[in-house]
Amino acid sequence: MRDTRTTDDLFAQLGPLKRYAYSLTRDRGEAEDLVHDALVKAIERERQFRPGRNARSWLFSILHNTFVDRRRACAVRAGVEMPSDASVDVAQPASQHDTLRLQDVRRSFLALPEDQRAALHLVAIEGLSYEDAATALGIPVGTLVSRVSRARAQLRAIDADESDNVVRFRAKGGSPDASV
Repeated sequence: MRDTRTTDDLFAQLGPLKRYAYSLTRDRGEAEDLVHDALVKAIERERQFRPGRNARSWLFSILHNTFVDRRRACAVRAGVEMPSDASVDVAQPASQHDTLRLQDVRRSFLALPEDQRAALHLVAIEGLSYEDAATALGIPVGTLVSRVSRARAQLRAIDADESDNVVRFRAKGGSPDASV
């Protein structure tokens, strides 16, 4: 019989798994399917989990490998395109500026190369250590550090380019209390 604590631990990671799946697929429905398939595999492979290992990175590893397997299968089927955009629900109303900024950041993040996006998501959003994220992705720690660094640099460059396009106005004369 399945250990209830293990199953509870598995489902406690549902939110982070969904976020990571969405960052990989860029499609809410496909992300849900990916998480489902990964959880089925995790339950089937529960006996392979080594005590003392980080369950979270183990689950992210299964999710990532499931995603890679799906991409390979999709590439075999010529002409099949995967959806590349989906809407995001916002929990609280935000100002127009904040909403536009969030859309810009999201668009920039999703435009990152897949390997950089996956690395940055696990480290910056999910809070995995570099070691755990590298394990989840099946890459050396140095490679992960490099990918995260390149992703952050690319996002900073995009942000700098956008701020260069901002037109700033400076009022001359008058008082700050004067009505316009």
